[in-house]
Amino acid sequence: MSLLTVENLRVSFPSPRGRVEVVKGLSFELGRERLGIVGESGSGKSMTGRSILRLIRPPGKVTADRMTFDGEEIGQLSEKRMRALRGARISMIMQDPKFSLHPVMTVGAQIAEALRLHEDLPRREVRARVHQMLRSVRIDDPERVEKLYPHEVSGGMGQRIMIAMMLIPSPDLLIADEPTSALDVSVQADVLDLIDDLVREKGMGLILISHDLNLVARYCDRIMVMNAGEVVETCVASRLSEATHPYTRGLLNAVPRMHETRAELPVLDRSAWGGT
Repeated sequence: MSLLTVENLRVSFPSPRGRVEVVKGLSFELGRERLGIVGESGSGKSMTGRSILRLIRPPGKVTADRMTFDGEEIGQLSEKRMRALRGARISMIMQDPKFSLHPVMTVGAQIAEALRLHEDLPRREVRARVHQMLRSVRIDDPERVEKLYPHEVSGGMGQRIMIAMMLIPSPDLLIADEPTSALDVSVQADVLDLIDDLVREKGMGLILISHDLNLVARYCDRIMVMNAGEVVETCVASRLSEATHPYTRGLLNAVPRMHETRAELPVLDRSAWGGT
């Protein structure tokens, strides 16, 4: 059964030359599986994730023939109902998530607030859940870490704290928008392994947004490749190397390789598919 259904999603913004569409007729379904959305910067990946949570405000305009989450039509929900849905059932990890933390609140207080917004629990139980969640994201000393402020933690730990905040209400769907873009390569793998473990353990749906095709192929079941607001190709992640669209092939060919022998990396030939 589909957890999320999107049909003909369009997102546009005004410009001096009229409205410009940044997402153009996107359609897909998602169950309790891992879907990767990849493409260059400006391809419409983040706008897609934000549209699902109705985070695009005027003058931006979002339309869809259908956009349902667990049977509810997202576009028809009241703002009160939508606030109840965000976090509790759909969570989103933004780009550079450490900088989404409140600078003058302890990390423990922020994680606890994410839980209290959706559940009425005694203080002792809230604190126990916070400690449990911090341990789940592989922080070994939750009693100490909960008292720290965001500027007192490293980038990798800040990322884990943000993941803990997003997952403590036990959502059904996690949207991760470039969740490791600000981290070095060694920490990136740890954070993505952590997200993957938690998604599998809790049986959640995942939308992983990234520009890194090989990374998405490693952590997802399916991949949607976007260019200029449109999906140009969809494939099983394990068969990414067999992708046929010229844009996808161009992205794959432009990735540097270990023991590189090419004198220069190829540039996308957009005339191959009439793209922009």
